Amino acid sequence: MIVMDDEPLALVNMEKKLKEFNSIEVIKSFTTAKDLLAEGPSLDFQVAFLDVEMPGMNGLEIARLLKEWNKNIFIVFVTAYRDYAVQAFEIHSIDYLLKPISKARLETTINRIQELLHLENKSTPLQIRNKPELTIQCFGGFVVLHNNKAVHWRTLKTKELFAFLFSNLNNHVPRDTIIDSLWVDTEFKKARVQLHTTVSYLRTTLSALGYSEVIQYANGCYILQLEDFQCDAHDLEHILNANMETAKIDVEKAEALIQSYQGEYMAALDYPWITSKANFMNNRFTLLLHDLIEHYTAIHDVKKREQILLLTIEHNPYSDKIIQQLIKHYIEVDNRACAVKVYNTFKNTLLADLGILPEQETTELFNAISVENFNL
Repeated sequence: MIVMDDEPLALVNMEKKLKEFNSIEVIKSFTTAKDLLAEGPSLDFQVAFLDVEMPGMNGLEIARLLKEWNKNIFIVFVTAYRDYAVQAFEIHSIDYLLKPISKARLETTINRIQELLHLENKSTPLQIRNKPELTIQCFGGFVVLHNNKAVHWRTLKTKELFAFLFSNLNNHVPRDTIIDSLWVDTEFKKARVQLHTTVSYLRTTLSALGYSEVIQYANGCYILQLEDFQCDAHDLEHILNANMETAKIDVEKAEALIQSYQGEYMAALDYPWITSKANFMNNRFTLLLHDLIEHYTAIHDVKKREQILLLTIEHNPYSDKIIQQLIKHYIEVDNRACAVKVYNTFKNTLLADLGILPEQETTELFNAISVENFNL
């Protein structure tokens, strides 16, 4: 690693602290940007400890330069001031140390660096992976797995931020929109610092999994650009989009998605921002079920049609239209007892939960069954 501070005494003190850790090596120290520009490009280093307040080029500018040399260099800022925390995290620094630095606090940073370097050396490049190592389950909750193991989030907000950005994948999201969504009850200046801290944690987590530089910040917006992953919500979109283009549903993929279905989109998560997206995705899942019902009806597979109709009722328990389809299905297969039972259960559910009765068309369909049963 390299260390840079314009104050020689502070530089010597920092080197002394770092040399107490046998696992790291300080290969060069700098007090001026001129010396760094002259020697830096020829040095082989993975970590840079930078003072922020320096004449000429400050630590933030030096960090940007180092990132241009090598985007994988880990940056640690060292300063006596808190004011630069936001800018520091925007440069993708892995830590921000306030002087005076205790040995325990520095040890935390060194451990983090060692962990990142270890994972970086172990990881397989994305381009040669045979299958996605990252699996994201959105239906039934929000579960993120890496090589079939749950991803550890440093804080709950780190997980929520990833869920939020993933819900807006490949879209530029204004910083203030994120703050308003995730830190609605927090004073803005404090929320902004918390956002940048959380972004830093998230970048570190994703980088350790082999997904570096996937979160970018520009023009006041964040964007998550993620590739090489598997997600049930994205599988759903791919199936529906392909169906629209070809007018033919991929039954095998649709059935596999349904078998893995765990519940509504990000269900049971107390994220106030999720309602609109959840409603949209739940409607998309209902559309998939309708497409399958039409497919099984067309090929006269009444058994699978019944299975999908029952699942659709679970997904939309107050839908008259779906109840009508299920009643007509039972009439077609000559099972009027089940048709009557379905109607009565539906009626009782509506009365108990919503205080309403089934639509007139549903009631008329039931009455027609009742008359036939009476005539029989």
